[in-house]
Amino acid sequence: MSKHIVVDPITRIEGHLRIEAVIDENNTIVDAYSASTMFRGIETILQGRDPRDCGLLAMRICGVCTGTHYQRSIEAVEDAFKITIPKNARIVRNLIQGALYVHDHLVHFYHLHALDFVDVVSALSADPAKTAAEARKWAAVAGESPFIDGEGEFKAIQDRVAKFVKQGRLGIFGNGYWGNAHYKLTPEQNLIGVAHYLQALEIQRDLAKMQAIFGGKNPHPQSIVVGGVTCVQDIQNPARIAQFKSLLLAGRKFVKEAYLPDVYMAGTMYAGEATDSKATFTELMAGKGVGGTGGGLLNYMSYGDFRLDDTGFYKSGLLFPSGIVYGGDISKVADVDQAKIAEDVTHSWYKGDKPLHPYEGQTIPEYTGLDKREDGIAYLKTKEKYSWIKSPIYNDTRVEVGPLARMVVGVARKDKRITKYVTEFLQRGNLPIAVLFSTVGRTAARAIETSLMSDVMIEWVDELAANAAAGDLKTWTDFNFDEVSMSTKGMGLAEAPRGSLGHWVSIADGKVVNYQAVVPSTWNAAPRDYKGRMGAYEASLIGTKVANPEQPLEIIRTIHSFDPCIACAVHVVDTKGKELAVYKVDTSCSI
Repeated sequence: MSKHIVVDPITRIEGHLRIEAVIDENNTIVDAYSASTMFRGIETILQGRDPRDCGLLAMRICGVCTGTHYQRSIEAVEDAFKITIPKNARIVRNLIQGALYVHDHLVHFYHLHALDFVDVVSALSADPAKTAAEARKWAAVAGESPFIDGEGEFKAIQDRVAKFVKQGRLGIFGNGYWGNAHYKLTPEQNLIGVAHYLQALEIQRDLAKMQAIFGGKNPHPQSIVVGGVTCVQDIQNPARIAQFKSLLLAGRKFVKEAYLPDVYMAGTMYAGEATDSKATFTELMAGKGVGGTGGGLLNYMSYGDFRLDDTGFYKSGLLFPSGIVYGGDISKVADVDQAKIAEDVTHSWYKGDKPLHPYEGQTIPEYTGLDKREDGIAYLKTKEKYSWIKSPIYNDTRVEVGPLARMVVGVARKDKRITKYVTEFLQRGNLPIAVLFSTVGRTAARAIETSLMSDVMIEWVDELAANAAAGDLKTWTDFNFDEVSMSTKGMGLAEAPRGSLGHWVSIADGKVVNYQAVVPSTWNAAPRDYKGRMGAYEASLIGTKVANPEQPLEIIRTIHSFDPCIACAVHVVDTKGKELAVYKVDTSCSI
């Protein structure tokens, strides 16, 4: 007999996400639905605005990757105006975005996702001396020294957590499914995870400072404008560049000595879930597996990002190449054609009768509510509309975006730098590339990308220092607004930490006439489309076995591996689906 599980809200994420899953008599998920119960209307607010102001408003779409939405919006207008920014502006934007990547990925792994693998309470029974030895073991796998090298510090952290538990004050660790049968780390490994969790709180603070050095503030940086950047004094001051590099090197040390070893440790202990159980080891080593637990769609897309030269936004070389890989087949990769992108609202709380390209897209709310049930819980109307998220489609195919997609596309493109980092990671762990197509692989891909980014940013900060020292202090490209803004349109397509992000803007008589953003969590968290096909979250849950339906740890672990970010809300519900209030939004309003 099947059973219906509702996880609402999914915790430790930005925004409000609901997952409903149907499990069979073996506790295996046979159907799943992803829904955001919050509305985002920034696109509507932007209509009628001066396009040069879009970035400052569009960044409010998110409370985490604010700078990414900011830059994509500015770039959409620059694309419309045919502006190429100076070298210093390109490098500074790369550094702001790169700092966001390292900060975002580190916060995601330790503070939003690690406790899906780490049992905090189990850490209390660990032997600190054995824990230190275990830390050295996994650091050696990564080719590094351990970030903590001694039982004394592990003992101090263990005593600190034990004191909280004894007092009944678990605080940030208060709501885990501790003791669940699907926690697989040893007590010593759990203590390593807890120790690095606490230390990462300090590290992430300094990584956020890096974004503020050139961005002016964090979150919501202020220094990116249409045509370039305004942080002129920071570029001219060697001390500011040196401060950025110093913080980068400290963060990089934690990434290499703690983050990578911890991912090797967790990945090895959960390796059984990361591979196709039907494939032989030889087949897996040849990349012929079709995905482990959480694999999902197996279609991966990247717009590409981080310009490496100054030949123009869509002409320059890229750190992350663009492309699409279908079915996990890395022997083939297709080019991305933005004309093939569309959004469907068949199962979304919006008006519309067919998929539309973002230039033609509309955001007209049509909320139809939840089902009513006698057990006190309101379920989604899964045959009808059931989410505020639209369903993006590429070339009439559902795709996954994010760090895993970037690594898969990079390998398929035979990009030398990405292939080197992915191959080295897999070889050190004696892992086949097929492990990437899973929940564990999605988590590992984010760590690989963080390691790569923390290295390449050193090259960029040195490039900026050398360019400024050589006397090139240009930061902005002049343009005649009255001439370029009469009738035009543009797009800012690149990569946010969570995946492919696009902003499309249409401009007439110096004002925005239409604006649409298709964000990473839209691609991944979307509901069914007009053909009834699942989005990435939904597909990734199918076939997952749940150890305890009352503690759906496995659902949370897989959903967290995408780093969900469901931001900006006006709708209010309680955890049982009871309606508290309804707000009617006049979509023609502006502020």
